[in-house]
Amino acid sequence: MKKLSMEQLNRISVSEFQDEAKFPLVLILDDIRSMNNVGSLFRTADAFAVEHLYLCGITAQPPHKEIHKTALGATESVSWSYEKSVVDLVKRLKEEQFLVYIVEQTDTPLYLNHFEPKKDKKIAIILGNEVFGVNDALLPLVDGALEIPQYGTKHSLNVTIAGGVVIWSLIQKMERQTV
Repeated sequence: MKKLSMEQLNRISVSEFQDEAKFPLVLILDDIRSMNNVGSLFRTADAFAVEHLYLCGITAQPPHKEIHKTALGATESVSWSYEKSVVDLVKRLKEEQFLVYIVEQTDTPLYLNHFEPKKDKKIAIILGNEVFGVNDALLPLVDGALEIPQYGTKHSLNVTIAGGVVIWSLIQKMERQTV
């Protein structure tokens, strides 16, 4: 076994990536306070070919050196936009026939390991503030709350880890639906 070099990874260019088909999945960052978390989620969105990334509320926007440090250029490859109001954005996406889910611990969870996305439906995933979670005003607007089963004592994951786990799980399930 040997590690692959950058050349052996056959990375495509930013313009080629932008022209590639994406998964029918958008990611919404609502009031994410850490620019390092924002950059990391840009990188995750690039890695999994997420269709679009929405930055809402107090979430910082590129260009910024703290975002750039963890995004490693993904702010150039990932389609993104800023929306001041996450509530208005969710209402608009619902009108566009998206299924919208928060990643949150609630009294009516949809456990990620049991959740199956509906075939041929676009999904929007909302990740909330690192301390306070998602905006309470979203609860009556969304189609459900995805929860990552956790077995330790903390029952808390960093927002970037939670985002990566949810996106990976959904992409795997979407890929299986196309077979």
